[in-house]
Amino acid sequence: MERENNGSKVFLILILVVVAFCFGVIFGRNIVPSASGLLSSISSSNTDISLFWQVWDILEDRYVEKEKVSEEERVYGAVKGLVDSYGDPATIFLTPQETKDFNDLNSGKYFEGIGAELGYADGSIIIVSPLDGSPAKAAGIRAGDYILSVDDYEVKSGDNVYEIVQKIRGEAGTKVKLRILHKGDLEPVDMEITRGEITVPSMTLTFVGEKKDVAYIDITRFTESSLNEWESKWDSIVQGVKSTGVDKILIDLRGNPGGYFDAGVYAADDFLDIGKIISQQEDGKGNVQTFDAEKGGRLIGKKVVVLVDEGSASASEIFAGALQQNGVATVVGSKTYGKGTAQSIVDLAGGSSIHITVLKWLLPDGSWLNRENSITPDVIVENSTQDFISGIDKQYNEALILINK
Repeated sequence: MERENNGSKVFLILILVVVAFCFGVIFGRNIVPSASGLLSSISSSNTDISLFWQVWDILEDRYVEKEKVSEEERVYGAVKGLVDSYGDPATIFLTPQETKDFNDLNSGKYFEGIGAELGYADGSIIIVSPLDGSPAKAAGIRAGDYILSVDDYEVKSGDNVYEIVQKIRGEAGTKVKLRILHKGDLEPVDMEITRGEITVPSMTLTFVGEKKDVAYIDITRFTESSLNEWESKWDSIVQGVKSTGVDKILIDLRGNPGGYFDAGVYAADDFLDIGKIISQQEDGKGNVQTFDAEKGGRLIGKKVVVLVDEGSASASEIFAGALQQNGVATVVGSKTYGKGTAQSIVDLAGGSSIHITVLKWLLPDGSWLNRENSITPDVIVENSTQDFISGIDKQYNEALILINK
């Protein structure tokens, strides 16, 4: 993704897949990734690194079909094993092709796939959210669904999400078979989904309600080809709201996997008085940096309701948490995903890269945003399986009732 002039990017990874199953990212501020010192600990460690080379040589000498595994594949496999040993699904190594896919997505290119975000839950791979208008959503994929198998491959606990990505993705018009366990169901279902080319706007503004006096802002992601482009689109949305003079705003963050951290901060700033805490970050040494509202909100004083669900993550949670904890919005829906770590990206030789967790994101009250401490709505409303089948959106309906009281 484009490098900004204000410093290196910090990624708040949901470990999810957007459209073509590349990772959604959230950018932070002033984090400078560096690969220096990456190997310095080896020389001071009591671990005998020669064990690695001993195993390498044994495999090279004795493995019956060693010609099937290239030296490059062995090196990448060894590096992935090292990174996986940290037990953090957000700290990942990407091969050159995976790195290219990641960078292409964040450069605003079109992708082909089924249009869903993937994430982790208790070691299993789940659907974080299907995108509106995607083949996944049309097939009945829902947030919280477990992926049990892809074609003939049975998904195992602890599988890397990128390995599943490679099995699911493919050219538009081709088909993939998924075995899915819907959240709350006991029996899995088999689905055959035709992949497509998908593009989704980052945000839209419409006016809803009987009198069309409610500004409905649907934010599908906090990313564009650059942070400046996202902020420009947000500015247009804000101007569109202000030009009508409406005083009620319904913000839909359901299924929003996040994006630039700074985008979440930028948007939340428009609802808060100067000096109010939007978010905080804590590094590995316990140092905490606070991000306050700085510009004086252009939408202060509006009645605001925010819709969230288990597909709302990262920047979506930063935004929702800032408005909720500062008392300027009512949050409606179901508990969010709970993703509050930031990753820096280090570009490596040959086009590969590593994403390393370096920060925790904190809510305004100082608590760490995570799976156990996600955003709990003020008004909890669940859409059931039957609601989904019937096309009923109880969450949205409740939000409209609340905003018009």
